[in-house]
Amino acid sequence: MSEIEEGLMNNEEGLSNITLLEKIANLPTKPGVYQYYNSLGTIIYVGKAKNLRSRVRSYFQMGRIHDAKTTALIKKIDDIEVIVVDTEAEALILEDNLIKKHKPRYNVLLRDDKSYPFIRITNEPYPRVFPTRRVIKDGSKYFGPFTELSRMKQMFRMLRALFLLRSCDLNITDNSIKNKKHKICLDFHIKKCEGPCEGLISQQEYAENIKQVIAILNGKTKDTEKFLTEQMEIFSEEMKFEQAAVMRNRLSMLVDYIAKQKIVSTDSIDRDVFGIATADNTSCTIVLKIRDGKLIGKRHYIIKNTINLSQEEILQRTIERWYLESDFIPKEIHLPNEIIDIEYVSDWLGRLKNSSINIIIPKIGDKRKFVEMANTNADFNLREYILSIDKRESIVPKMLQSLQRDLHLTKPPRRIECFDNSHIQGTDIVSSMVVFVDGKPKKSEYRKYKARDVKQNDDFATMRETIYRRYSRAIRENSELPDLIIVDGGKGQLSSAYKIIKELGIIHKVTLIGLAKRLEEVYFPEEEEAIMLPRTSSSLRLIQMLRDEAHRFAITFHRELRSKRTLQTELTEIAGIGEKTANILLTEIGSVEMIKSADDATILKHTNAKILAKIREHFKNSENKIED
Repeated sequence: MSEIEEGLMNNEEGLSNITLLEKIANLPTKPGVYQYYNSLGTIIYVGKAKNLRSRVRSYFQMGRIHDAKTTALIKKIDDIEVIVVDTEAEALILEDNLIKKHKPRYNVLLRDDKSYPFIRITNEPYPRVFPTRRVIKDGSKYFGPFTELSRMKQMFRMLRALFLLRSCDLNITDNSIKNKKHKICLDFHIKKCEGPCEGLISQQEYAENIKQVIAILNGKTKDTEKFLTEQMEIFSEEMKFEQAAVMRNRLSMLVDYIAKQKIVSTDSIDRDVFGIATADNTSCTIVLKIRDGKLIGKRHYIIKNTINLSQEEILQRTIERWYLESDFIPKEIHLPNEIIDIEYVSDWLGRLKNSSINIIIPKIGDKRKFVEMANTNADFNLREYILSIDKRESIVPKMLQSLQRDLHLTKPPRRIECFDNSHIQGTDIVSSMVVFVDGKPKKSEYRKYKARDVKQNDDFATMRETIYRRYSRAIRENSELPDLIIVDGGKGQLSSAYKIIKELGIIHKVTLIGLAKRLEEVYFPEEEEAIMLPRTSSSLRLIQMLRDEAHRFAITFHRELRSKRTLQTELTEIAGIGEKTANILLTEIGSVEMIKSADDATILKHTNAKILAKIREHFKNSENKIED
């Protein structure tokens, strides 16, 4: 028996089957990404490899020493899939995208502690520059994120004042300027814009300004200082004293801004300095951006459940993530300690930059002081994060404390999910789920469900299907379960939900209640007597808010489906009218009733006489049927 077969035999999930063994033996030796699945078909790990076969085989070789995380991972692997790519760089990018999409349990998941803003430069003939928190892949350039909002605002104001960038959202092109589609606005008259909308500044001059903006955002202020100085001298020599004064003022503004930046080195070398700190099963990594010897910004990542992760693995993942998102790679990178594969990272970054990269692990001197400064900042951010979590968990809204007391719960229901059904005479059967966290709606996690298996008026079956779909998926994806589940309805709906919760094996992890509509009675599963909450209590108000929100959400979804179905059947059931024609008529004229009452000339604007005749005949026949 080979080492691989012995390794598979030792897998707790029974991975001794020949199918998986054959998969491993037949894997390609090319670069790519491998995905491990558990017995439920959920992706639990995504990895990249220079040689897929060798990398995957290494997991199952007997005698190979693994850390605790990898040992636990191997026991859960039930299947393997690979994606072959051309280069290691492509494998890295694909791995990063798959990790972000699937969030596998055993991957190092780096995330920012907050949603920080970027400065965006749009991909246009006359680019716009503005702060944003949304990154859209449309060719625009993004700089940041800025962890200090005040610094970002200060930099943005300075850039606008230095280069008189346009603030409008006009689509300015050579054609629009030539055809005089736009007129200069107030910004031009108060000298905050140079009027690109009317061609008062050439595209080449505007592009030069944008080039200087990019240089400053990259921390390269020396080049801009030199450029402004040269422009000032040229204008002076040409006796253009007004333009020279403008350049002098801009240079003064830039010098003032630079003076406020923290100088950490006199050698003017660009470098990124990484730091790391770990405490309470959580880690924080940080990167300090030093440009021209000045500290211009930092970014940190929070990584949870790191008890089984080495600092080498966490640091390498941070480096890969940072430079996948960064537009600039400095000449030097300083690290506090070793990473898993320093040669691979150096080679990859060198190819990205098209020049060699120095990755240094300094032991003494000023460079070590940079690393210690990064470690200190990482430690501060980590402790601040842990403190905020502890504080958030310790502060429980009073209404949740009341609900815990009135329902005799073991802990405050920080996360509550409420379900409701909606239909009319068994048609367009839908359900809704609304989510409240700490007593407030979290609309990003609301969900709509359109009945798949239930074809008639059966609230109990609908509730069973909805509860099963919601919590079977939560189990598959290992996502957060609620503290309290509320079912809008009486004992029947509650019993239906309880049956599914019990079958899924999470009955001891959640609390389930039903809310009867008539007397606002609260029922628990398998209990005859209801709980009557005081009508003035905050507990009842919170439950009613959840019930009303779930009802509103379900009704809205039901109306959307019903309206869509009505519009489609009413027009598309007319012979010769397809969806395209129906959509044109509905968009241009309005509702079916408006089409019905519209005169011939209105309808003929959007279709032909043949279609008009069919519409008139259809509505005439409909009226005759009603009369009959």
